[in-house]
Amino acid sequence: AHPNWSMGKKISVDSATMMNKALEIIEAHYLFNMPPEKIEVLVHPQSVVHSMVHYKDGSVLAQMGASDMRTPIAHALAWPERIDTPGQKLDLAKIGKLSFEVPDTVRFPALGAAYECLESGPFACVALNAANEVAVEAFLTKNIGFLDIMDCIDHILHKTKGVKLGSIDDVIEYDLAIRAETKAFISGGLTKKRVLAS
Repeated sequence: AHPNWSMGKKISVDSATMMNKALEIIEAHYLFNMPPEKIEVLVHPQSVVHSMVHYKDGSVLAQMGASDMRTPIAHALAWPERIDTPGQKLDLAKIGKLSFEVPDTVRFPALGAAYECLESGPFACVALNAANEVAVEAFLTKNIGFLDIMDCIDHILHKTKGVKLGSIDDVIEYDLAIRAETKAFISGGLTKKRVLAS
């Protein structure tokens, strides 16, 4: 589902680039031991279906709720129990119909980047997240344009080499190194071009 609720600035940018979905592809792979080719993203303008699972018998189980992230979060945190949550309750009759479409991966290259990172390994997934956080911050502070975000991330991903991340300390050290490299690229190497934050 594409968010229809109020978000912070960083998450709003990640939603616009679909990096939020790219990171969810990576999360689904690691949390559920799911092969990347079995993970799909759909654009769902009503933001009612938060996730779906296709079973081998052809049935589909969907987690649905009002356009409010408190519902799926409460569902995940309380499982297998159920807890009361504040906010609107889902009224399917009022919504009328649900629609889904395949995202445009040319317009939203973050999705393809997520699958490439999963093929490369955990180090690339760390690099994707770190470079994105730095690039989005640079956009929000008007140092780069919106379309520069993915250019910056692509540059960093193509420069990264396979690194074994055997501990949380390794992950933190690598994350910090990628952040520093991304900042340096933005300061000196990125040809800044387009659409500054307003």
